[in-house]
Amino acid sequence: MDCCRRANPFLLCSSLKVLGYAMVFLVAAIAAASYYAVVIVAWGPRLFSGGLVSVLAFAIVIVFHILLALIIWTYLMVLFRDPGSVPENWRSNVEEGSPGNASSTTFASYVAIETGDPALPTSNELERRPAIRYCTRCQNNKPPRCHHCSICERCVLKMDHHCVWVVNCVGARNYKFFLLFLLYTFLETVLDTLALLPHFVQFFGDARRHSVSPGNLAITFLAFVLNLAFALSLLCFLVMHTSLVLSNTTSIEVYEKKKRVPWKYDVGRRRNFEQVFGTKKLLWFLPLFSADDLENLPALQGLDFPTRSDVEV
Repeated sequence: MDCCRRANPFLLCSSLKVLGYAMVFLVAAIAAASYYAVVIVAWGPRLFSGGLVSVLAFAIVIVFHILLALIIWTYLMVLFRDPGSVPENWRSNVEEGSPGNASSTTFASYVAIETGDPALPTSNELERRPAIRYCTRCQNNKPPRCHHCSICERCVLKMDHHCVWVVNCVGARNYKFFLLFLLYTFLETVLDTLALLPHFVQFFGDARRHSVSPGNLAITFLAFVLNLAFALSLLCFLVMHTSLVLSNTTSIEVYEKKKRVPWKYDVGRRRNFEQVFGTKKLLWFLPLFSADDLENLPALQGLDFPTRSDVEV
């Protein structure tokens, strides 16, 4: 029985780390194939054709490179940015500020109320303070909206999900970068699909006439199909995450939100949006935060979140 209790079935998920590194190479391969098909084969040679064709080719190539640079930038930020870890021996502000040596109060004192020990806080006192959660794996308190990732083997602040495409968790401190990565990748795949559509239509005629090398035909066909598939799937993800951002909900909290109406973290669409993207409009579409936002918006740090005044915490 002891060995069964010590067994952790989530250790099987550690194989997702290896899969994640494979995904990094897959992303690079898809980007390389798209670059070759759009720039080298389809529109690069038309830059010097003259007339409107050259103007259109120039516009496509420039926009392609701008979006590609933004994709790489946001992807690296999601890949290498820590989503947020719980500080060692973390205590909530409420816990530290409560009377009577509350700073030394342990998690056991909050859950042991059921034992009837008179030295412990009363039920009324517990109702007025937020529940302090505890992670038995990390041996540490858990801030609000924090969850333990069995793949990363640690607690992640405002965890949304573990993304195998970036070999990292998506949490409070890199959620904006992840959303921008989705946005720019979607725009790039739409651009690639539209740019390759005429060549895809000509694909079968060129194949019969053997007017284009088989390698170029194959790469053009593959790039078109992959970009179309990714554009459609990314559109679904963008719609879903836009809804989550505007309601101040994570993917993990969706089920919990259904049980709590109204949702206590929903403080209005504008403030919900700013808790992810910051208040500086010039930085909304860049993977950056202003120093003022990092200092004045606790939600960006992932340890404290404003709640609705009409909802009991």
